[in-house]
Parts: sequence; structure tokens; C-alpha cells
Amino acid sequence: MDLADWSARPRPARAPLEGRYVRLEPLEHEHADTLYQAASAEGAEDRFRWLFESAPQNRAEFDAWMAHASASTDPLFFAVIDKETGRAEGRQALMRIDQAHGVIEIGNIMWGPALQQTRMATEALFLFADHIFALGYRRFEWKCNDMNAPSKRAALRFGFRPEGVFRQHMVVKSANRDTAWFAMTDQDWQHLRPTYETWLSSDNFDTGGRQVRKLEECRL
Repeated sequence: MDLADWSARPRPARAPLEGRYVRLEPLEHEHADTLYQAASAEGAEDRFRWLFESAPQNRAEFDAWMAHASASTDPLFFAVIDKETGRAEGRQALMRIDQAHGVIEIGNIMWGPALQQTRMATEALFLFADHIFALGYRRFEWKCNDMNAPSKRAALRFGFRPEGVFRQHMVVKSANRDTAWFAMTDQDWQHLRPTYETWLSSDNFDTGGRQVRKLEECRL
């Protein structure tokens, strides 16, 4: 691999990313009302189980988190907007942004009930991946607690490859975290991108929004 002409990649901008079903908007105060509803909806403890912060106990606690997160540049937070309703139904972030080596991670994912196991969640991931590889990044990472089986299944479904486990990597919520690492490269994305486009096409969903073919079945 000849990298003689390699140069640092530009930082992702605080600018919206437009999809068919969702729009990713840089996190702002205007997202607080509906995002709080998504964050505190039934099942919140399960959604926040593996995140660094706990489920918000009240609006004041959530607003304090919002003030910090919306001002952050790394992680760079985005609200996931359902284009049909205009509601912020979740959030995710680009983080550990390494411009020099072209590496970036998706993390801090909180997809509320309206996004979970929907084409909107998959498109939200797609928009991040497509954006960072278009900027010339070479590697896109997904990391999670090794005990978080749903996150590991999601990483594999999305096309990230497992790369091992960092033992005793972190202390999170007063507990040890062994971290499972996954990644896709720019070369992987050349094959994965058409898969996502095929899966996200409107003819892959029935009138109830249910998929006709699974993402894995669309791979070339």
C-alpha cells in the first residue's frame, strides 16, 4: 500500500447529513425536548446500561448533559432526526478523531424506541460511514463492552470486522470493562456501500416498513 501522498484528513464538519429516512443534525438545544423523551422512555435503563452515563433521572440532569454534549467537538454529537416526524429520536457521535492517521470511531449511541431495529438506525450508521470515508478516512471503528452481546451482533451486521478484546481496558460505572474492538476500512467500504444502498432502497420494504431482505443477504 503506497501512502507516499498521504496527508491528514479534514475534521468532520458540524453540518447536517441527509438521508432518505433520517437526517443527522449537530446536537443543539432545539433537540432537547424530543431527545429527552426518547432517552427517558420505557426501557431507558437497558438502553443506557453500557453507555458511560446513566439514564437521565429528570429533565435538569438531562439538560446538564445536553449543555456539555452540544459544546463538545470530540465526541462530536449528532441528533438522529426522523424525517417523517421531525423528532430527535436518538443520538450518536463521531469520536477519537485522528486526522493524522485517518481513523475515527462511532460511539455514544443512544437510539430510542422509535429507532431500534428500524431502517432509520441502519441509515444513521450508513450516513456516518459514508461521510467519513468520503473525507478520505482509512478506518472506521466500533468498540463496546465485551459483555454487550447486542452491540457485538450489531457491529457484525453492519459489516465491521472483529479485531479482538482489550482486557481491563476501562473502569466504567465502577466496574471493569473489557473492550471488544471492531473496524471497517476504506477498502471494506467499497464492497459494503452498495450493500447498504440495496438494503435501504424503498423496494426492500413493504408498506409496513418491514424489510424484504436482511442486510446480510444484500451483500455482493
